[in-house]
Amino acid sequence: MRIEVIFDTVCPWCFIGKRRLEKALALRPSVSADLVWRPFLLNPDAPAEGISRQVYLDRKFGGPTRVDRMLSTLRDIGVSEGIDFDFNAISITPNTVDSHRLVSFAASYGKASAMVERLFRAYFIEGKNIGDTAVLRRIADEQGLPGEDFFSDRPDAEYREDVLTENSQTHRMSINGVPCFIFNGAYGIAGAQDTDVLLRMIDLALENAPLTPLSSPAAE
Repeated sequence: MRIEVIFDTVCPWCFIGKRRLEKALALRPSVSADLVWRPFLLNPDAPAEGISRQVYLDRKFGGPTRVDRMLSTLRDIGVSEGIDFDFNAISITPNTVDSHRLVSFAASYGKASAMVERLFRAYFIEGKNIGDTAVLRRIADEQGLPGEDFFSDRPDAEYREDVLTENSQTHRMSINGVPCFIFNGAYGIAGAQDTDVLLRMIDLALENAPLTPLSSPAAE
């Protein structure tokens, strides 16, 4: 089964959604899942150096009181999914284009899902700036990828254009929020749905003939 996951690397709900999808797949051990990771840029206009995390949150959610309430909820949900969010460790909300480029780079080695997990952990648990190319190169090395070759085989502009094109394509599909899951190109659902909901979507896709799935370079 092909499952396309549309996500951003700085989306906490996407991290939660990944955990819930993994639980659903664990309940269907006979299903061989081909996960395809497709970029959705929550902040496409973010400067290359990123912006202050606190400034970003206050602007987006309307002040520290609402931000604190939201983060508290996320922490509690994270614990239930085995995620120890450390929002206090995050100082920068980065531009995520390069992190998506790294997922595509990892996909060429069959390690896209492992890279997505590592990026989530680096940002949400370790507070690393995943918009910093030096940080991304080190992460590539940690994952057994040739960090010295990171993006070196093609000009940066070409890789960036790949991500922007993918992002535009998902928006043309009327996808306005993430995570979003598409099963066998035929059935889609948005949001960090509970595991039982994702399980029903897997079963539905198994029971019905799939449509031709969307293409993406960021496959498992």
